[in-house]
Amino acid sequence: MPEKETTESRWDVKFSPLLELCGVTFRNVALLRQAFTHASFRNEHRRLHMGDNERLEFLGDAVLELIVSDYLYQKYPDLLEGQLTRMRASIVCEPSLVGFAQRLGFERYIRLGRGEERSGGRNRPALLADVFEAFVGAIYLDGGYEAARGFVYRHVIAHLDGLVAGTDYKTLLQEWVQQHMHGAVLRYSTVEERGPAHAREFVVSLSIRDEVIGEGVGKSKKEAEQKAARMGFEHLVQATDGGH
Repeated sequence: MPEKETTESRWDVKFSPLLELCGVTFRNVALLRQAFTHASFRNEHRRLHMGDNERLEFLGDAVLELIVSDYLYQKYPDLLEGQLTRMRASIVCEPSLVGFAQRLGFERYIRLGRGEERSGGRNRPALLADVFEAFVGAIYLDGGYEAARGFVYRHVIAHLDGLVAGTDYKTLLQEWVQQHMHGAVLRYSTVEERGPAHAREFVVSLSIRDEVIGEGVGKSKKEAEQKAARMGFEHLVQATDGGH
């Protein structure tokens, strides 16, 4: 038992900077340890009788989806279920979760078994995404829904500009227009191509009913059209909300 106390106490101390950065506190520090304990570490230290983060990951996944779903539901009252689902998927997908974890430096705190460490597990995307979800689950169990919601709003919702980059805004906008502006046609026009051949940039304008509602710049026409579609989508949704 003294060995376990020494190991855990030494590990707890180094967590202070992370908790300060995340803006959270833990009453039950065992939950915090568990969130960052990979099954490979638990298997190599069975004498410590610790749990790993797999169950917390399961719970955190559900909590994260609920918080993001609630946010999107409130922010976009006119979107259909399928549209909301696609937006949520782009926010809680593995690449996004990895980005959240890396932004907070989670990889420095994970406890791994020797084999997993040698194989580069500390920076493996799936493992980092799992740890982020486990951390959300631990916050939820320790402090309740509002504590988890506060963390997600600070470290997920606050970064939506980068997260929704994976959303197919052309499809999202087309569906919205079909639902709310029957018969209206979206027109994408390339208004400028600039820069040298190896660093080409395209400027795309988006209009509907002779009104320009968005413009996008990208390294390809596809990228520029997606950016124009996002601007147009946000413009139309805000205009509609303002009229309610």
